[in-house]
Amino acid sequence: MSSSSAVVVGGGIGGLAAAIGLRLAGWDVTVVERTAVLDDAGAGISLAANGMRALAALGVGERVGAAARRQYTGGTRTPDGRRLAAMDGRALERELGAPIVGIPRADLHRILREALPAGALVAGGAPAELDGTPGRPRVRFGGTTLDADLVVAADGIHSRIRRRLFPAHPGPVYSGSTVLRAITAHPVEGLAADFELTWGRGAEFGHIAFPDGRAEWHAVLNAPAGVRYRDPLAEVRRRFARWHEPVPSLLAATRPEAVLHHDINELVTPLPSYAAGRVALLGDAAHAMTPHLGQGACQALEDAVTLAATLAGSRTVEGGLVQYDAVRRPRSQAVARDARRAGRMGQQLANPLAVGLRNAAIRLTPPGAMVRTVLRHADWTPPRIVEPAA
Repeated sequence: MSSSSAVVVGGGIGGLAAAIGLRLAGWDVTVVERTAVLDDAGAGISLAANGMRALAALGVGERVGAAARRQYTGGTRTPDGRRLAAMDGRALERELGAPIVGIPRADLHRILREALPAGALVAGGAPAELDGTPGRPRVRFGGTTLDADLVVAADGIHSRIRRRLFPAHPGPVYSGSTVLRAITAHPVEGLAADFELTWGRGAEFGHIAFPDGRAEWHAVLNAPAGVRYRDPLAEVRRRFARWHEPVPSLLAATRPEAVLHHDINELVTPLPSYAAGRVALLGDAAHAMTPHLGQGACQALEDAVTLAATLAGSRTVEGGLVQYDAVRRPRSQAVARDARRAGRMGQQLANPLAVGLRNAAIRLTPPGAMVRTVLRHADWTPPRIVEPAA
């Protein structure tokens, strides 16, 4: 279809990626974001091969790869340090043709923003609202109304646009887990693994190493919704005081004010569609999932590439969005279900007998079977984004 105007609501990873993809497909794009600084920018992220392939399709894969650290070593351990499973990142890279990497979210956001022209991102103001009808949408933001041939709702798990389009949908629910995380203030000596998870009883501690020697750590805990701690870092140190290295060293290298704390919510009830008229839902607004497979951002990146490609290949916006929904909804909802199951069998498992049986099963699992589990989610080939001829 010919060049048209799009408004992307949400300037996170999925929204920025969607804007880049739509521009590659010949669209004029404006991104509106209510916050000047995203509240997860002080964290890190792992990107599996499918996420890296999506970024390559958007033309920013090399820049992201240069700012990231390949995850070749690590795996899963028990709190006393015993190895459950080892990760062979090089073998996975050979299988998939793309690496698993770790990168600070702020660096990824910066690279995505810099791929857009000046003025394409408008940040700060009241939350954007969908105006008009799905067939003739407009976006109200910052006291102005933006007309658009397409609106992309990338406004997160608490999406106001999703509520407008699907008022009967129950929305996000608490998963039963809360996460505290931070990036260390300086490099951590002796940090051998690029990426590692440790599973205890109803708790997980993991880290992602960065090129400069710093690392992001996260602590996921079974807890009632809304629990907060007066001193979050002190609480994490208390809860993980007897866990193996590098857990104590990571916490010792962290400033108290750097700790972020978020409850983990998800869309348990699948949406009936990711599109309505000329409005598309993308990322957490469409399929918010738990982090237990590390696929949340990767699925948003897949959304972005697929949306741009289907619209570029369609004669109408509505037709392109029908195809986008048909391609993305089954895959992303299946990944979300698998992430939920992984959490229940991994971090959330608290019964001592069940934990022991799980650990024994993991140790007995052949390495090839573990690799196939990863490949099932990360083996994805992006469609080509081809700008239509003028």
